[in-house]
Amino acid sequence: MHSIDSKNRMSLPAGFRQELLAQSSEPPVLTNAHQCLDLFPFADWEAFEQRIVGISSVDPEAQAYARMLISGATPCPIDKQGRIVVPPHLREHAALTREVTVAGVGPKIELWDRSRFEENLTQTNARYPEMARSVAEKLGI
Repeated sequence: MHSIDSKNRMSLPAGFRQELLAQSSEPPVLTNAHQCLDLFPFADWEAFEQRIVGISSVDPEAQAYARMLISGATPCPIDKQGRIVVPPHLREHAALTREVTVAGVGPKIELWDRSRFEENLTQTNARYPEMARSVAEKLGI
């Protein structure tokens, strides 16, 4: 569990911080996502953004999705104490109060309001068998 201070700063877990710093000299990128924030290594963000922009010119849903993610994206330098600043507009979007759950999800890190994260896990657990079948089908398992 991590917390955001009165200056909108929060510490990243050492393992995540080291990985982000090892991947690029450019700061990671923080953006809004569904009910949380996504923190991407710079190169992963650039590649992701290019893919979204590539399809958004021909797909109205992709345009709306790109608009939400790209317009909210901001470089997020890690200071010497291992903290990032969560801008107020992103903090508000994800309803981040004081307690923040930091979750590694593939190439990105998700920042969740603690209670919202727990609620999401409860909902996911309730639908797990159905979701597992759906994902297995998509993976061809």
